[in-house]
Amino acid sequence: MQQHQHQHQQQQRPPPGMVCQTQLGGAEEEPQGGAPPPPPRPAQEPPPRAPAGPPAVSIREFQPGQRAEARRIFYEGILERVPNTAFRGLKDQPCAQLAYGAMAVICFVVTKSLLLTCCLPIFLLGMRYYFSRKVILSYLECALNTDMSDIEQYYMKSPGSCFWVAMLDGNVVGIVAAQGNEEDNTLELRRMSVDSKYRGKGIAKALGRKVLEFAMINNYSSVVLGTTAVKVAAHKLYESLGFKHVGVVEHYTLPGMTHSLLEQVFFQLRYHRYCLQLREE
Repeated sequence: MQQHQHQHQQQQRPPPGMVCQTQLGGAEEEPQGGAPPPPPRPAQEPPPRAPAGPPAVSIREFQPGQRAEARRIFYEGILERVPNTAFRGLKDQPCAQLAYGAMAVICFVVTKSLLLTCCLPIFLLGMRYYFSRKVILSYLECALNTDMSDIEQYYMKSPGSCFWVAMLDGNVVGIVAAQGNEEDNTLELRRMSVDSKYRGKGIAKALGRKVLEFAMINNYSSVVLGTTAVKVAAHKLYESLGFKHVGVVEHYTLPGMTHSLLEQVFFQLRYHRYCLQLREE
């Protein structure tokens, strides 16, 4: 009987080499048929960041510590008009062109020299540059000794007026002023200028919109401006803000002009007037 039980226990043992293994939960099963394991999935890369946009320009009210920068931007902006008035402005002065042509004819008739006649246009342009610089520097001296000498008094403390600066990266890069007129309830846009290193960034348009916003808040009926700018870009800017060209004054007189004969021959200026009607009176 004991021998029979011993034989029965030997029959229930697993044959040699067969071992039962239990995989813990979470382990992957080995692929069947000897197939290689699938390659690991590559880690997903984070989406690329969008490139940072240009720094925003902020328009703020003028502070006393910004006086020097405001005067510099105004001075440099007006001084740029010297060559523009002397050379580009000639195309809008048919009477001056006719006079200079007559001088060339007289020069050839009197001297019989083709060389002198060919040199005359250079002399005439040089005289135009000299008188343009002389008159504009006189105008700058007048402006820098009036409202631009005390911006707070003329604009910040005056009711219905204001002066703003455009700030970019902590620097003053543009200026504009607004001066109210109670008699006809209009607001005049003045002294707009942008540092030459920061142009083409929409700063001038932002300054102009600030003036229009100020006009609407203070219930002005219209905004007006006058400019002697020769560049087409300046006039397109005003039109893009909604201004309408309402007239031009030929032979405009700037403060500091002497009205001498030579000055009248070699310096001519056109004054363009613009208006933006906000509401009917």
